[in-house]
Amino acid sequence: MSRASAPRVGELDVLRGFALFGILVVNALLVAGPSTVFGGGPGAPAPDRVAAWLVTALVTAKFYVLFSFLFGYSFVFQARAARRAGAAFAPRHLRRTAGLFALGALHAVLLYPGDVLTTYAVLALVLYGLRGLTVRAALRLAAALLLLLSALLLGYGLLTVALTEPVTATAYAPRAAERAAAYRGDAASVLATHLRDLPAALGTDLLYAPAMLAAFLGGLAAAKSRLAERRGRDRTWLRRTAQRTLPLGLGGGAVAACCASGPLDGRWFLVGQAVSVLTAPALATSYACGVLLLLRRAGDRVPAAPGVLAAAGRMALSHYLTQSLVLAWVFSGYGPGLHDRVGTVAVLAGCVLLYGVQLALGAWLAARTRYGPAEHLLRAVTRGRRPRALPRGVTTPASTAALPAAPADPEQRADRAGDGVRPAP
Repeated sequence: MSRASAPRVGELDVLRGFALFGILVVNALLVAGPSTVFGGGPGAPAPDRVAAWLVTALVTAKFYVLFSFLFGYSFVFQARAARRAGAAFAPRHLRRTAGLFALGALHAVLLYPGDVLTTYAVLALVLYGLRGLTVRAALRLAAALLLLLSALLLGYGLLTVALTEPVTATAYAPRAAERAAAYRGDAASVLATHLRDLPAALGTDLLYAPAMLAAFLGGLAAAKSRLAERRGRDRTWLRRTAQRTLPLGLGGGAVAACCASGPLDGRWFLVGQAVSVLTAPALATSYACGVLLLLRRAGDRVPAAPGVLAAAGRMALSHYLTQSLVLAWVFSGYGPGLHDRVGTVAVLAGCVLLYGVQLALGAWLAARTRYGPAEHLLRAVTRGRRPRALPRGVTTPASTAALPAAPADPEQRADRAGDGVRPAP
């Protein structure tokens, strides 16, 4: 296929597919156990400790920022799709958030208490109330939220450093052993542990909700200014932006890693989080620009390459839930019960394998259906009816297909407009 005829994929779908890997890594280490998250402690093999440090510096918090940004961007697409279809946006949005909340609640209880879908659903209602903000006002509010949260974490973190003593591994060992035994038990034990962990997980989500909302607002502002349409294929702008944001993001990531994974002790954790709240968006921005640049080059040589990530991005919710299902089976009593028994490097290798399988499966499914199972369900709830199937014989992946002439059906036309799929040149 020549460059002139190569299909153009949606940048947002590509970035969602990319963000899925970072989310998988973070969730896998958390589900695998506390020793795995922090590299196993001072007595652990050096590769595990180095891997845990690098994950904290380069991955933790960065990909959730990117995913939250894309959520805010898609919110504007959904509003435009409803408007073009002649449908009221408020009922659709309310049904969508209710469906997302229900999926998140089931996900949290059955698979992973650290679920963010319920938090996303609640914050989506807040975002609806803020939808009328101008681009400048949305960015200012986002910056204010990040500064306030960072100041709160920094103040509490410094008090922790000044007024408390480090928690030793010996003191923490009985609690860790009790938790591991609960996760390795039968299904009833796993469910009971999830329910017991749920309040703490909800508290953490509530604490970091301002950062999520700030990313939502960033996406809202970017969509209103049509950033992806204007800059998504501008290689010079992408390169300059990546270069400008990378040093701040890497510096903040290194500070956060030193506070969470050594050499500083655990009392410094919140100080590192304060730095991460301010600098993670910079590294996420650098990653987003970098991956779009790399895929532009890859697409010049192998036009289908960007479509693989885009296909996964269009089914991000299905892939996210599948990741949790696999992790819950591997690391809890649902399956082998490997909680706190696997090193950090081994978990990361498993993440690469699982992500590769998901990319392949996503490309295969995208050639046969427009959406994944979870997306079909959520769309049905959003619209209050079953989504319309693709015409017979249409097998081209929706995320890589050129946009045809506008259909006569306004509902179908709105669907395509809201998907962020761009026409072929």
